[in-house]
Amino acid sequence: MWMPRQTVLMLMAAALVAGCGGRDREVSLTKLRNTSNGPDEFSIIPSKPLEMPEDVAALPAPTPGGANRTDQNPLADGVAALGGNAAVTQAEAPSAANAGLLAHATRYGRDPGVRQALAAEDREIRNRYGNVNILRGILPGDDYVQAYERQWLDAHNEERRLRRAGVRTPAAPPPPTRR
Repeated sequence: MWMPRQTVLMLMAAALVAGCGGRDREVSLTKLRNTSNGPDEFSIIPSKPLEMPEDVAALPAPTPGGANRTDQNPLADGVAALGGNAAVTQAEAPSAANAGLLAHATRYGRDPGVRQALAAEDREIRNRYGNVNILRGILPGDDYVQAYERQWLDAHNEERRLRRAGVRTPAAPPPPTRR
């Protein structure tokens, strides 16, 4: 069956316009998407079995919205499995053993809102990239790589720069010898 040229052009224009919609949502850069409405099998953690305490009066007061005695704690379980002290993972403040490390890491000061600032900058980069790339999803390529490509550090150039400045780079291979 023969279709007039105008009909084909109108259908192509309609498909092109329909593909431009949905830009006001959060821009995701990876091609991995969960299209099902079911639960995420990796987010389901079975709870610990219920136990009857020896003395019901010795139970802690309930904390609505807080942790439950039967909730899993993978970090503490992993620390205990490796022979560490699982109680350290429950501490609010840094332990005394880490005080030197913490003091060294914050010696030049720190910004308490650095995570929020980085999240806002990252959201801006993703939204800017999503608005520019109109062929996204049609052409092959990894959107994450394309969006963050300008921010990559060239390891070889940086290594050469550091060596010229006299900085020792013991973990890097030696520079090639010239003949």
